[in-house]
Amino acid sequence: MRKFGLSVDNIIDAKLVDVNGKILDRKSMGEDLFWAIRGGGAASFGVVLSWRIKLVPVPPKVTVFILKKTLEEGATDVVYQWQLVAAKLHEDLFIRVQPEVVKGTQKGKKSVQVSFFGQFLGQIDRLLPLVSVNFPALGLKQSDCKEMTWLNSTVFWAGYPDGTSIDVLLTKQKQPAKNFYKRKSDYVKMPIPKVAIEKIWNFMLQGERVWMQWNPYGGKMQEISPTETPFPHRAGNLFLIQYCTFWEQEGDEAIGKYMNFSRSFHEFMAKYVSSSPREAFLNYRDLEVGANPSNLTNMENARTYGIKYFKENFGRLVRVKTMFDLGNFFKFEQSIPPCSNCN
Repeated sequence: MRKFGLSVDNIIDAKLVDVNGKILDRKSMGEDLFWAIRGGGAASFGVVLSWRIKLVPVPPKVTVFILKKTLEEGATDVVYQWQLVAAKLHEDLFIRVQPEVVKGTQKGKKSVQVSFFGQFLGQIDRLLPLVSVNFPALGLKQSDCKEMTWLNSTVFWAGYPDGTSIDVLLTKQKQPAKNFYKRKSDYVKMPIPKVAIEKIWNFMLQGERVWMQWNPYGGKMQEISPTETPFPHRAGNLFLIQYCTFWEQEGDEAIGKYMNFSRSFHEFMAKYVSSSPREAFLNYRDLEVGANPSNLTNMENARTYGIKYFKENFGRLVRVKTMFDLGNFFKFEQSIPPCSNCN
């Protein structure tokens, strides 16, 4: 992402079934519709049959690492420093921060552990000096790092143990019998103060069944215009937050308990994240951002979520929708609405 941008930034053609049942490619659909389906929620406009994607070069070896730090090991200081440098690091380097609640060192007490997941498009001998100069607080050592092919790195990111064969990618994995979760998102434009980070840890400890991911932006992401595709979250963002609250218990009581915590946590974070609008990431689908009943698309409701997902691009998406699906055949809870009386 920091090196080459998003998937939608590398789409060069597509095949789409439109509302009339015609199969269109980029030339026959035109640039307006081609723009809209690359990050605007293509299901609002038709059924995508295929994408043609520009491939990007990767080196023969990439380097990955995971460092885990507890609060007692100074995780708060390292996270604060990460905020100051993560979006400015060399575009070959991506470091994700993942705080989660774990068992503490004292019996019966919980703590927060922060994992720093990294991937570098190159080898260890280039990576270590780069981190030592730009992010010394991380304390990265050669023994923390592993070189592998990019294909093997997909197994690393999926969370499989070291040494797992890439054949696992061909195996359908069984899902847990009971696995419920709620995910939400935020964008951060200014570093969160250290005292606030400590408050975040305390809030997580109250919920216990929660983790976060902080994904850095910068690099290529700040070079692409916010209007080049419908995806507007580009320059000015330090990182994207994903919140996940999870549970195994069935029933309304459990749903109410964990959903209420998820909402409270999100509300607590409001002062530290983007505002006017409070931006959200479309792929962490969250109907609490705003939604319509699945068989109805009301413009005012749509504007609520549309501005958060697409900012100034929402108006153009509405115009494209009106041109190609005025009858609103393709619709869902957070689809783009048509507008017959819009300019």
